[in-house]
Amino acid sequence: MNAPPRREADADPLPPTHRVALVTGANRGLGFEVVRQLAARGYSVLLGARDSAKGREAAKHLAGLPGEVVPVRLDVTRPDHVAGLATRIERDYRRLDVLVNNAGGHADREARAETASPDDVRAALETNLLGAWQLCRALLPLMRRHRYGRIVNVTSGCAASMAPDAIGYPAYRVSKAALNAWTRALAAELAGSGILVNAVCPGWVATGLGGPGGGPVERGAAGIVAAACLPEPGVNGALLRDGQRIPW
Repeated sequence: MNAPPRREADADPLPPTHRVALVTGANRGLGFEVVRQLAARGYSVLLGARDSAKGREAAKHLAGLPGEVVPVRLDVTRPDHVAGLATRIERDYRRLDVLVNNAGGHADREARAETASPDDVRAALETNLLGAWQLCRALLPLMRRHRYGRIVNVTSGCAASMAPDAIGYPAYRVSKAALNAWTRALAAELAGSGILVNAVCPGWVATGLGGPGGGPVERGAAGIVAAACLPEPGVNGALLRDGQRIPW
């Protein structure tokens, strides 16, 4: 007979200064600010970037914070990058406490659902859904080891499940709606394990993807960081914005 799952209250009670986080797509914009805020709290943060040089340059700007910032090369669509990083984290840290799946793209604003290219849809799904999925598969064992984890999937109000009457961005919206569905499925499976899985909509922020006119990046990142640092017991399987639960 299998033993019952451990309650979330039994999870590893380390302080932030002993925790390790990985943020994907983090050499600029929202991801960069999430790294900064986590490092300011004392977390050791792995700054994921597809371009190693850009990752190193970004990390230089965050020197001197309470927590260390370590640039790591990571293209979430490449299984070899994911496997290699999982091995490195196991070797160097023996744990991972926070995973922020921020890497995203393929904002096909002018496309239409009727005529969108299947190749564009595949590319959006590869980054926005499958990148997060395969990272979780590789890194969840490190969280299970200590019965503690915070997985934050960065989503969008543009997702089809939240804006069914919107026009444009068909591949992007569908990929984010799929990410939302997977977030809920994973959260249900991990309930009671000490690992919390939530999606965060940062709102429209002024980044390279969001474009000018959006709100401050600091505010959007703060909502993501709040989900990454949820205390015990914390919300699980929710869609959050500005630290508040909102309807899917």
